[in-house]
Amino acid sequence: MAELAGVNIQTLRYYERRGLIAEPHRSPGGHRAYPPETVTLLGVIKAAQRLGFTLEEVAELLETGRRSHPSPDLQERAKAKMAEMDRKIADLTTVRDTLGQVVAARCTSLTHCTCPGCPLCTCVA
Repeated sequence: MAELAGVNIQTLRYYERRGLIAEPHRSPGGHRAYPPETVTLLGVIKAAQRLGFTLEEVAELLETGRRSHPSPDLQERAKAKMAEMDRKIADLTTVRDTLGQVVAARCTSLTHCTCPGCPLCTCVA
């Protein structure tokens, strides 16, 4: 199952413990027998993680979806996640722009910086 879903065995066991996937039936020899839909569910979990949802958020969305199909909560959470990503992009853009200023000022030292216009050298007039 882990190989089919593209996850490692530890991830599979962890998802079981977290309740993201149902604990499978076991053969008399103790081997886990997962239903085929588990591969799809694992794909959904991994896709949600790639979109920025935490495992806790994924668990909540799965639980909500199990109670009411379709889940109206997904739309609200997706909008909130988009707003969160927009804030992160804005923060990263600011960091990138500031790093560009450091490069443009040709700053070479954090401790002995005297570069005019360098945002790291706020003490230089």
